[in-house]
Amino acid sequence: MSITVTTWSLEQTSPGDLRPAAEPSGDIRIVRAEVPSPEFSRFLYTAVGGDIRWTDRLGLTYAQWREIVERPGAETWVAYDRGTPAGYVELDPQDDGVVEIIYFGLIPAFRGRRIGGHLLSYGVARAWDLAERWPGRAPTKRVWLHTCSLDGEHAMDNYLRRGFRLFDTKVTEEPETAAPGPWPGAGTV
Repeated sequence: MSITVTTWSLEQTSPGDLRPAAEPSGDIRIVRAEVPSPEFSRFLYTAVGGDIRWTDRLGLTYAQWREIVERPGAETWVAYDRGTPAGYVELDPQDDGVVEIIYFGLIPAFRGRRIGGHLLSYGVARAWDLAERWPGRAPTKRVWLHTCSLDGEHAMDNYLRRGFRLFDTKVTEEPETAAPGPWPGAGTV
């Protein structure tokens, strides 16, 4: 069995493109995970993406996860609700002042509470000022990301509200897979 998946690529080309969301009420903090930790990165990836079929990194080895989180300029920013991880945004530095928001999302229990717009706004702002934290890195000229029809129902709207513009659309047929959940079998409970 296969399913049709639409993938949209979006970008900002100036820090002035960002339209920040209002901060949510409550004790929401966003903190950079400054100590590279493959374990923590994998936890965030599976906790956020387990119900929406994030599977591309599940087969990576510990060494491959470590390479991702230790890459110069790579950053993970984590939203906490009263001390509990609620979601994250992962920045991937690329050549010529380009930064990709490679992963972004909330753990299911924290969705629908206005945390996502705030976290995305914060993460995009950190993509724009990435060179300030990484000496020798070219100033950011472009921030981009992609989302697809398998992502959360509010993802595209959030990106557009934050000032991203669509620059590419692709439609593919992919094998249908079950959502893995945050650990094997969790998607079936």
